[in-house]
Amino acid sequence: MTCDKMEPPHVGCYMMNTYYDPGAQRATKVNELFTRIAGRYDLINDLQSFGLHRHWKKRVVREARPATGDKALDVCCGTGDIALGLARKGVEVTGVDFSERMLEIARERQGKGGAHLARMQFVSGDAQNLPFPDSAFDIVTIGYGLRNLTSWETGLRGMQRVAKPGGRLVILEFGKPENGVWRQIYETYLKLFSPALGLVFCGDSAAYSYILESLKHYPAQRAVGEKMRELGLQNVRVIDLLGGAMSINYGEKP
Repeated sequence: MTCDKMEPPHVGCYMMNTYYDPGAQRATKVNELFTRIAGRYDLINDLQSFGLHRHWKKRVVREARPATGDKALDVCCGTGDIALGLARKGVEVTGVDFSERMLEIARERQGKGGAHLARMQFVSGDAQNLPFPDSAFDIVTIGYGLRNLTSWETGLRGMQRVAKPGGRLVILEFGKPENGVWRQIYETYLKLFSPALGLVFCGDSAAYSYILESLKHYPAQRAVGEKMRELGLQNVRVIDLLGGAMSINYGEKP
């Protein structure tokens, strides 16, 4: 399906999103996207969420219950918000991402953070084939990354594999509100406002209309919670944020 440029955005337009590919090229397309937006990523997140994403990421850190001496892995770390938050709690953190440009920005932020951030590293790696041994981390987090994987189930299994017994898995991601009215308002916002941000700040409306397209193909917080239980994780919880528009999934490895 194609869309006349003079028409308002509609579902068909987003099915043609430049950066969304449901098949084998998914990782390549997502890497292209994040390479393009890396320099404006934090600014656009602030504008799109009215700054709330920073509070939600701090909530991830709190839910992870970091303690001095813990080892943490932040998967799809991006520019490092969650990883840096954990490091400030005295945790030894590894951030992994496949976007070299995102990692460059994360390392720049680390360098400006002072000596207390020395016990952390940012490395290149595939979230679906994590380059770490089994049972290596007390904390495993991911923020706005699970939805972008070719197989979110594979990514979740990998996070479970590298967690130590008793380790905490904490997932922050876009959600799907259960309230129909609020869900319609939320999706309309993503459909109209996000592409405008992409156009203004990245010169490409598809860069942020991708969010809604990817969310349509992602089962969201309830299904992720069920999968965590299927994998044997314990104390599984779903924490709805902003009426379910955002969510945190939590579980512990037995």
